[in-house]
Amino acid sequence: MTDLPHSPEQPVPPAKTSRWKTFLKSDIVWSYRHSPVTIVASIVALLLILMAVFAPLLAPYNPFNPATLNLMDGFTPPNSTSMSGKYFALGTDSQGRDMLSTIMYGSRVSLFVGFMATLFAMVMGVGLGLVSGYLGGAVDAIIMRITDVQLSFPAILIALLIFGVARGIIPPNQQEGAAVWVLIVAIGLANWAQFARTVRGATMVERQKDYVAAARILGVNPFIVLLRHILPNVTGPVLVIGTISLALAVIEEATLSYLGVGVPPTQPSLGTLIRIGQQFMFSGEWWIILFPAITLILLALSVNLLGDWLRDALNPKLR
Repeated sequence: MTDLPHSPEQPVPPAKTSRWKTFLKSDIVWSYRHSPVTIVASIVALLLILMAVFAPLLAPYNPFNPATLNLMDGFTPPNSTSMSGKYFALGTDSQGRDMLSTIMYGSRVSLFVGFMATLFAMVMGVGLGLVSGYLGGAVDAIIMRITDVQLSFPAILIALLIFGVARGIIPPNQQEGAAVWVLIVAIGLANWAQFARTVRGATMVERQKDYVAAARILGVNPFIVLLRHILPNVTGPVLVIGTISLALAVIEEATLSYLGVGVPPTQPSLGTLIRIGQQFMFSGEWWIILFPAITLILLALSVNLLGDWLRDALNPKLR
C-alpha cells in the first residue's frame, strides 16, 4: 500500500531543526566566525592550555627530576646541542633544565592557580551578590560597603596581605605544601568584589519581574528562586567577568611569585621562572627570561581578547 500525498487541507509539518543547527546559526557563533582576532586568540589560548594540561606527556624532559639534570647542559642557547649531546629547542637555564619543559610545567601551575582562584572568587562573589540584590535592606548595605572598601585597594595588595597572614598562621613545616592553596584563596578573596557588584545589580533587575513575583506568591523557597530562576538569567555577565578575571588571576599569581611570595621553588610557575631569569638578563642568557615572559603575555592577552569578544557578543545592543 502506497502512502497517499498530503491533501491541501492537511499542511506538511515543518522539519525539526536540531539544537546543533540552531546553535550554529546563533548570533554568538556568527560573531565568532566574523572575528579573526577572536579566532586567533582562542587558538593560542587552547594550545597553551593543552600544553599545560598534558605537560607530563608532551614535555621532552622532566625539569624537576634531579636524576635527569646535568650541569654540563647549563646555559645552552636555544636551538642548539649541549656539551652532553642533548638538543634543546629553547635552551636551558643555569641548572641545565630544558626551558621548553620548564615553561610547560610552569604554565600548568599558573593556570591551575588562575582557574581555581577565579572559581573561588566567582562562587563567593555570585553568592553574595545574589543575596545582596534579592534581600536588600541592611544585608545589602553591609555587603556593598564591604565591597566598596575592598575595591578601594589594589587586588595585589589584598592578596599580599592575605598571603602574609596565612603564612603566619600555618606551621613552617606545612607552608611549602599549602603554598599553592594559600595563593588560590588569597587571589580569590582579592577578586570576588567585581562578581558581587555585577550580580547584585542584575539580581535587583530580575527580582522586579513577573516570574519572581509569581514564585513568591506560590511560596517557593527564596533559595530555590535564587538558584533556579534568577541565577540562570545573570550568568552572561558572570561569564564575561570570569573570563577577564582568569587573565588577571594568572597575572597576579605571576606577580606574587615574581616577588618571591608565591608558589615554592619546587613547583615554579611562570612568575617564578621570570624571577629566576632576571638574574641572567644582563649576562647574555636572555632566553631564560624571554620565553617565560612571552608565554605569560600570550596567555593573558589571548584570554583577555576572548573576554572582550564574549562581552560584545552577549550584549544585544551591539548585535
